[in-house]
Formats: sequence, structure tokens, C-alpha cells
Amino acid sequence: MADANKYTTIASEGTGDFRDRGSKFLAYSYPVSSPAEVKEKLQALKKEHPKAVHHCYAYRIGTDGTQYRAVDDGEPSGSAGKPILGQIDSLGLINVLVVVVRYFGGTLLGVPGLINAYKTATTRSLENIPKTEKWIGNIVDINFDYPAMGEVLYLLKQAEATIYKQDLQLFCEIRAGIPRTHSDTYVQRLSEIRGVTVKAATSAT
Repeated sequence: MADANKYTTIASEGTGDFRDRGSKFLAYSYPVSSPAEVKEKLQALKKEHPKAVHHCYAYRIGTDGTQYRAVDDGEPSGSAGKPILGQIDSLGLINVLVVVVRYFGGTLLGVPGLINAYKTATTRSLENIPKTEKWIGNIVDINFDYPAMGEVLYLLKQAEATIYKQDLQLFCEIRAGIPRTHSDTYVQRLSEIRGVTVKAATSAT
């Protein structure tokens, strides 16, 4: 039985490809946690493959499942983005982006052919990547003076928190996801450290 306090994602990036009648479909899978990361990955791939005719993609972000997109990028409607998203969802993955780059081979494949190509390339990019379970976390922003850093980092490690952003200067800032099963306890303990302020960023990631 699945743990309602955890979600499954990919532990690393992956690639896969599929070829049909001269067309090449190159799939790239990425662990991501925000639309901004999606944009960065897309821009990098477009620079890497400037002569490709399509950069189709899909992602699902956020443990509530509400942040997702399926983009056909000029292919017939529903022939690229939806099959990509369908493979992400069939594996029960969250915080995952898959981009499939197509080089046209001169022969039209038709909608069924395209659906098969995008689905297969996506599957191949995901099937051999290690999967990992992560705690669903409540996201908090923690601000503190440098001398408190040791205590703060110790508590975050103890809480099995995920660090999303950190700026450790004279005045320090950390954005962390604390597993919601014990979030209230650790937010309280962090708040009790002298000079530390903790506030909610978003409900979960």
C-alpha cells in the first residue's frame, strides 16, 4: 500500500530514443520541482538541438498533482504532449519533466504513429532511471544569523528535510521542505533557536 506521506520521482536524468521512417525522437527526462526549472531545461535543449523541428514536452509537479502541462509544439493536437504525460502518470511519478526532441525524416507518420513514437521514446527515457521515494513536505523559509547555522542544519538533517535553496552568508536564508508528518514539531524547535525566524512558503512540494 502506497504511503500517503511520500511521493515517487526519478533519482537522476535519463535519455531514450525511438526511430520511425527516418524521424528521430530523442527523449530527455529530468527531476524538476518548479516551472522555472522546466523553462531552463527546455532552453538548454533548444540550444543543443537547434535544427530539430519539434520540442514536445510534459511535466507533473507538486504532490497535489495540479501543476502539469502537455505541449505538442506544432505536432497535431494530442499526438505528443498527452502521450508523454501519460507515461509519466502511468509510472506514478511526480516532479518529472520529459522533453522529446523530433528530427523529421521526410515521411508523415500520422497521429497514431506519432502517439506511438512519443510514448515509446518517453518510456525508454524513464524505464532505466532509478526511482526514489521522497517525503511530502511543508515548505518553510528560515532566516537566521550565521552563528545559529550549526543548530539549524542539525535540526533539518534530523527532520530529513529537503533543502531547496540556501544562502549562507553573514545573514542566512534557507528554503526547506520538512516532512509533513513531523513538520509542526520541527518548526517549533527551529523557532526556539535564538535569532531564528520560520515562516511558511507554500503548503507542499
